[in-house]
Amino acid sequence: MYQYIFLWDEDLEVDNFNPRRYLNIVRSEGLEISQPGLDSKLSEIHHRITVRKNTGTFHRRVSRANKRCLREGPPCSGWVEGMAPVFSKYAWQCVWHLIQNDLIHGWGIDYKFGYCAQGDRTKNIGVVDSEFIVHRGVQTLGGSTITKDGIRGKNAQSLRQKAAQVQKSRGRDPGLDMRTKIRRKSRSELRDFQKRWARAAREDRTWVDPFAHSRRKRRNRNPQ
Repeated sequence: MYQYIFLWDEDLEVDNFNPRRYLNIVRSEGLEISQPGLDSKLSEIHHRITVRKNTGTFHRRVSRANKRCLREGPPCSGWVEGMAPVFSKYAWQCVWHLIQNDLIHGWGIDYKFGYCAQGDRTKNIGVVDSEFIVHRGVQTLGGSTITKDGIRGKNAQSLRQKAAQVQKSRGRDPGLDMRTKIRRKSRSELRDFQKRWARAAREDRTWVDPFAHSRRKRRNRNPQ
């Protein structure tokens, strides 16, 4: 029977990652949901919390010196990104129900991971720094295969040729920026996911949002 699930993207490099040492840290720190830190020099970075720190074994939040992270909650604490999460068995049994089969890009799901943290998300979710990875940010869903540092995938030329052939057969301009279309689709799916979450929360009258109090406190500190 499995104890952990690694649900990772395909554009990760693991030369500096040892899964056995990683899981030893996860167990010792009680992390129900985690991810390896990202090498900031080689990785595509979307959120500061995912960046590997050189001064420790793991971290749970972005420094409060960062003016964007004076508050608790995603993406500053109690959060990992969707490209390389690791779930305990019990966390995964919860996260599995968040997945929407018709929303293929999965945007927005990682912001709900905290509801599956089996308790306090600021304690049970963290980033492991001593076992780190590289997130290349390869655009596999349309567009080119150019990574952050300009390296092209070994199959880049053949992929571009195939993509151009497909576009031509569909009567479209091969030069069309498909990546832009994909991002538009991702944002549309994010809105759909948020609407479904809001509707489910509204319809389940027995459910109490454990993070509603912290959101009210933030609104009170930052009145419009």
